[in-house]
Amino acid sequence: MPRTKSSASWLSRHLSDPFVKQAQKDGYRSRSAYKLIELNDKDRLIRHGMRVMDLGSAPGGWSQVAGKLVGDKGRVLATDILPMEGLRNVDFIQGDFTDDAIVQRIFDWLAGEKFDLIISDIAPNMSGIDSADQARSIYFLELALDTVCKALRPGASFAAKMFQGAGSDQYLKQLRMHFDKVLIRKPAASRKESREVYVVAKGFRG
Repeated sequence: MPRTKSSASWLSRHLSDPFVKQAQKDGYRSRSAYKLIELNDKDRLIRHGMRVMDLGSAPGGWSQVAGKLVGDKGRVLATDILPMEGLRNVDFIQGDFTDDAIVQRIFDWLAGEKFDLIISDIAPNMSGIDSADQARSIYFLELALDTVCKALRPGASFAAKMFQGAGSDQYLKQLRMHFDKVLIRKPAASRKESREVYVVAKGFRG
């Protein structure tokens, strides 16, 4: 398939991106690893021994960071509809995290416990139609919040990607109903021209 001007431009920008080069040097699966590293540096989200869930984990950049930080006494449960290669301290369930069978596998994994942190760098496949892409992004966040309400322990935290636009203010209002503090972060690895930000919600009320 011939390469379009837009795809060629993206590829050129991607290959010259300093975070892409740094990820290759540091052995991270994706440049998004640095977003979680910065969020963790600022907000102290991940500690040794935690149980962490990574929603929409493939190819594993965030799970890779979280797995290192929780250490051998902690554990990360990663889920995605796409396959993901194994990582140290990380278990993986392939499937839709809203599917009843997958939900049951998640709770079986928890064995009566709850997560200390839920993270998500998930984004919909972009169609190029801004209104449709924004609606799908907020929909994914709402699904993630439903999982949070079921599986996060009281007092714990949630961090996720959000695109600013229609529905984002309303979503933040929903988060504030469930958490004591809600912050907006724009990590250095998040491209300046992107509407992408990260919400960090702390103190889940249960």
